[in-house]
Amino acid sequence: MKAVCLILAILVCSCTLLAQQPAPSPNWDAWKFLIGKWVGEGTSDVGQGVGYFTFEAGLNGKVLVRKNHADYPATRERPAVSHEDLMIVFADPATQQKRAFYTDSEGHVIQYTATLSNDDNTLTFLSDALSTAPRFRLTYIRTRPGQMALTFEIAPPDKADQFQKLIDATVRKSGDGS
Repeated sequence: MKAVCLILAILVCSCTLLAQQPAPSPNWDAWKFLIGKWVGEGTSDVGQGVGYFTFEAGLNGKVLVRKNHADYPATRERPAVSHEDLMIVFADPATQQKRAFYTDSEGHVIQYTATLSNDDNTLTFLSDALSTAPRFRLTYIRTRPGQMALTFEIAPPDKADQFQKLIDATVRKSGDGS
């Protein structure tokens, strides 16, 4: 009986040790061009705006973290608008895809699948299609080193692939190293 208990104890300890082994870090090599601070300007559904965002590695290389801030000046029709959001990009072990969790200062929460084109120049975040919510697409297109075009689009729930552009911007990497 003691031998059986000893064998069970060894098996339980071995399983516990194996379960606690850290997962390997995802390969972010093709995404490294994003790391840093980006500044830009563009138009949106609330008018002309300016802003910045940062991409940085987090959790010992397990995720990429994007923090975004945009300002739109007051007009005759509305007061000034500021927008902030946070997006965490991660490798989903269940699907073997890059996924992203997005939340913002307006209370939106969006789940994305992230896809980098074969030429590593177009990064597309496409939200999950839900019958009860709009679908979103955020696209970064590398136009030259240190510069990207950015678009943010929305599609109605009943026409999940008929996107309309909400934001059209040009961003450039900031030289301040932030």
